[in-house]
Amino acid sequence: MNELSLRVSDAERELAVAALREHLLAGRLTLEEFSERVGAAYEARTGHELVQVNADLPDTPPAATAAARRPSRLTAAIFSHVVRRGRLRLPKRTFAFSGFGDVDLDLREARIDNALTMVRVFVFFGNVDVYVPEAVDVDVGGLTIFGHRRDWGRAAPAADAPAIRARVFGLFGTVDVWRVPPKAQGNYRELIKQVRGD
Repeated sequence: MNELSLRVSDAERELAVAALREHLLAGRLTLEEFSERVGAAYEARTGHELVQVNADLPDTPPAATAAARRPSRLTAAIFSHVVRRGRLRLPKRTFAFSGFGDVDLDLREARIDNALTMVRVFVFFGNVDVYVPEAVDVDVGGLTIFGHRRDWGRAAPAADAPAIRARVFGLFGTVDVWRVPPKAQGNYRELIKQVRGD
């Protein structure tokens, strides 16, 4: 009998997820790709299904190396609307600022350098929306005065998922963190409706 046709154990699934985390930190996977593959690893029943999760990745990931792209340390909107998305490279600490403006900070395809990333959000008479995959461990805290800070979506972090700590400081502003399911698609308005279940 072929070994790949045998059923896998929880320990084998955890090893596959740990390898995916190393590939994420090495810059081979985005947060969204990591999230999708972790879901597939936990759902795998046979060795063949588990091998498919890492099929296009090296067998033994080397230590994480710095990507050529410079880290995205600051996203700011002053009397404007700024959208930051794509394969951003996040350093250990990143900042978002909105002064009389709107910021859409989409981290679903971000590449991260560390297992823990701090995102500090400062809002003054503005609005900031942060989009993350639901399988990433996100903790939202901070202080808002005459505004709101809300955390939307299902928290379903994988065991070895990277952690994002969002700290919000707002005055007359709003900050929303959206945990986006893996299959959700569309523009930001459509994503928000899917996360809210509208």
